[in-house]
Amino acid sequence: MNAFITPQNIYHGKDSINQLNSIIEELQVSKVYVLTDPILEELEVINPILKILDGQNVKYQVSTNVVPEPPVNVGNEVLEDVKAYDPDLVLGIGGGSALDLAKASAVLAGHEGTVENYLNLSGDKKLESKGIPSVLIPTTAGTGAEITDIAVFSLEDTKDVITHKYLLADYAIVDPVLTYTLPPKVTAASGVDALTHAIEAYTSVNATPITDALALDAMKRILGNLREAVWNKKAYDARNEMSLGSLIAGLSFYNAGVAGVHGMAYPLGGLFKIPHGESNAVLLPYVYHYIWPSCLNKMATLAEVFNVSTEGKTDRQIVQEIVQGLYDLVVDVGLPTSISEYDITESDIEKLTQNAVKQTRLLARSPMPLGENEIREIFEHAYRGWE
Repeated sequence: MNAFITPQNIYHGKDSINQLNSIIEELQVSKVYVLTDPILEELEVINPILKILDGQNVKYQVSTNVVPEPPVNVGNEVLEDVKAYDPDLVLGIGGGSALDLAKASAVLAGHEGTVENYLNLSGDKKLESKGIPSVLIPTTAGTGAEITDIAVFSLEDTKDVITHKYLLADYAIVDPVLTYTLPPKVTAASGVDALTHAIEAYTSVNATPITDALALDAMKRILGNLREAVWNKKAYDARNEMSLGSLIAGLSFYNAGVAGVHGMAYPLGGLFKIPHGESNAVLLPYVYHYIWPSCLNKMATLAEVFNVSTEGKTDRQIVQEIVQGLYDLVVDVGLPTSISEYDITESDIEKLTQNAVKQTRLLARSPMPLGENEIREIFEHAYRGWE
């Protein structure tokens, strides 16, 4: 038996933020806590959303207490802020960090304790109720955080998550217009993040026919549009496709799960504060260079998606070209292609390995078992660079 779970309501497409009007009316909202990235307030990206709140005569408080890869202390600060304001609705606007903080604080506001108490690996409490209703509005095309039940937090040298169905947003609004002003590097990192979600879901041991169909569609949209979205600031159609591709990839990976790339990326973010999208991007080709024999038949079906000719080639040759295509994409969008470019030294590999091994929730979905030796070997390759 297979199951498929999504948030209750998902709206997407140009100007879909206007759906916020009916949400406010439906929930009879009078007081909103708005959490967003500081740069979005500075660039006035959130102004159209605040205009909607003003038009509904809704009181609101805007917080920009969002940092990339948020540590638990920031999560606790936002949580206390939400509790003090006591809103009818929590509205998260921004990248994955803003959305994770919003969904976690909305749920934990109805619970005792702190973020630490509910972490997956080390927490000692369980979530008992849904908390405050939430609306999540992404401004990047990549994280999929608007439709997952996961909130990621940085610890001293790794990451941990709060994950429970209660963290699913009541409403997700995916409006590509909000991504039009993203700079190239953010577009690149978030886009490769979305591709990672799709391909890891496709090769996950928990994949289903539904998640496969979604992952395939997402990969086609992302691979066909990411380069243009990165390098042509007027490529609005490409950004529209990236926005939808990210959403579809999110629906796939939320149900099938991500695996080795994410499991190894977590300590890169925890130890070296490398943004999540870049952590995935720099590892993506190296992980698949290692694990492709375990998912040979399935990856060979991606030839058309990756524009790889199959004539006269074995599946092995086809898949090796696909893996090369992953590396080429990272190069083409201007992202680092080895972990040594982040001032990581060879002596850091052991600590990265030991922290990645702890990510058993993620590693369990890999088609190839990844233990300490395998993870170390992949990190070593990612340190040396593509060969």
